[in-house]
Amino acid sequence: MTADHSRADLRDVTGEVRRTRERVWTVVVAAGAGTRFGGPKQYEQLGDRRVLDWAVSTARAVSDGVVIVVPGTDAAREGGVAGGATRSDSVRSGLSRVPTDATIVCVHDAARPFASEFVYGEVIDAVAAGADGAIPGVAVTDTIKLVGEDGRVVETPDRRRLRAIQTPQAFRAEVLRRAHASGGQGTDDAALVEAVGGRVVVVDGDPLNRKLTTPDDLEWARAVVRGEA
Repeated sequence: MTADHSRADLRDVTGEVRRTRERVWTVVVAAGAGTRFGGPKQYEQLGDRRVLDWAVSTARAVSDGVVIVVPGTDAAREGGVAGGATRSDSVRSGLSRVPTDATIVCVHDAARPFASEFVYGEVIDAVAAGADGAIPGVAVTDTIKLVGEDGRVVETPDRRRLRAIQTPQAFRAEVLRRAHASGGQGTDDAALVEAVGGRVVVVDGDPLNRKLTTPDDLEWARAVVRGEA
């Protein structure tokens, strides 16, 4: 089983025309130590490939070039660049290797091996159409509570307006570079772009585009590859 790329055929024709005027590069972030997982999950086997290989393969299929960010000791072996102490530092390391003529930059977490070409196309097209950034999101089905430090519920947001955000995230290149220029930190790049006033839009994500955080997540992914989930 492979990640479902068949929906790429459904891309809007005008979107394809817009994209031909763009030069797209992708930064695949795989520099984490996998603390919650118990080790570097990006190198775990998933079918006939590693988790990292799944992510890189799809990124290469939709991009003019790909920069892989891995732990410093693995950079030479993986043909990548060394990451930093935080996720944002690692993205900046990869971004520094993206050519200056790139017009759109995607950032993708390698821990999401099933990101499809279709989702890449959706975020890229949204930026090509004028957004500063575009991110995939899926509806939140659980009730969410905002809780204070004392454990007291502060607010219950309307879940109809909430989205769980995924990667790949796509950005106008100059806006992403400007967002990272201050050295700020964030759990995703959209937060940094939002902080500098960028207009970020949400497109439909994919439930299959799940992040592998724990060993149970990896077992789920292996079941998907075997056609059992």
